[in-house]
Amino acid sequence: MKGPLFYSKILLFGEYGIIKDSKGLSIPYNFFKGALKKTKTHSEISEKSALALQKFYTYLAELQKTQPDLVTFDLEAFQQDIDEGMYFDSSIPQGYGVGSSGALVAAVYDRYAKDKITVLENLTRDKLLKLKGIFGAMESFFHGKSSGLDPLNSYLSLPILINSKDHIEPTGIPSQKRAGKGAVFLLDSGVIGETAPMVKIFMENMEQEAFSEMLQKEFVHYTNACVDDFLKADVKSLFSNIKSLSHVVLENFKPMIPEKFHKIWKKGIDTNAYYLKLCGSGGGGYILGFTEDIERAQKALKNYKLEVVYNF
Repeated sequence: MKGPLFYSKILLFGEYGIIKDSKGLSIPYNFFKGALKKTKTHSEISEKSALALQKFYTYLAELQKTQPDLVTFDLEAFQQDIDEGMYFDSSIPQGYGVGSSGALVAAVYDRYAKDKITVLENLTRDKLLKLKGIFGAMESFFHGKSSGLDPLNSYLSLPILINSKDHIEPTGIPSQKRAGKGAVFLLDSGVIGETAPMVKIFMENMEQEAFSEMLQKEFVHYTNACVDDFLKADVKSLFSNIKSLSHVVLENFKPMIPEKFHKIWKKGIDTNAYYLKLCGSGGGGYILGFTEDIERAQKALKNYKLEVVYNF
């Protein structure tokens, strides 16, 4: 048995902001992928994955009991497959902000959900919101709280525009200019991040009036502007807004930025060689970078591993 492939994702804009109803833009990232497979000769990695699947099975069995109207699964088939050596064969790095748990959730839903909503259907707003709700409840097993967007992106394998919590839609993004000097890139922090502690810090900060006000007036404002600029391919305005967003994040989200990257983050803003922002919840994993000149950014960050994901 080998299931279909599910890809990683990159939330270009919207991390934390979507909790406060900002816009967001999430795109599939086909460089990393995962699939459910069976093996008779377990390795350490597949054994660890099989154990995690067993725990996930227990969680989903309980979820089905408590919320039968939300989703039901073929639990018998799921357990049988686990007993027969199933694991999630994935190249998606865990704790890197590119949706490793999202791809697993999408794969399990695709294989075992009863009356599932398929990607071949006319995906109305109601169906997308229902899927998002199901995926959020499923992925909460991994993070304590989930918006459901990562699995949704992985499941649909389409860019998703988040207009607000209750208004999401598949979207088209401007075609890449393969020879373009401008680029979105991933910077490897070399540290594994954990979502739950970062979200906890954010929720605690939200109780402070000054932080909450900054979020609405600055963070959400620049996030929304970046989404609009990116979709319109207004590169000049986009980089102006990303610079502002990068500055706001450095000033107000320091716990989410690994300490050794604070100076590098500021250097980008001061020199305009590149601008950095969080990729997912932060705390480690990948950091997202934007530059108008990828060669200049590569020189400035020559001691770090950069992976270009989109060219302007």
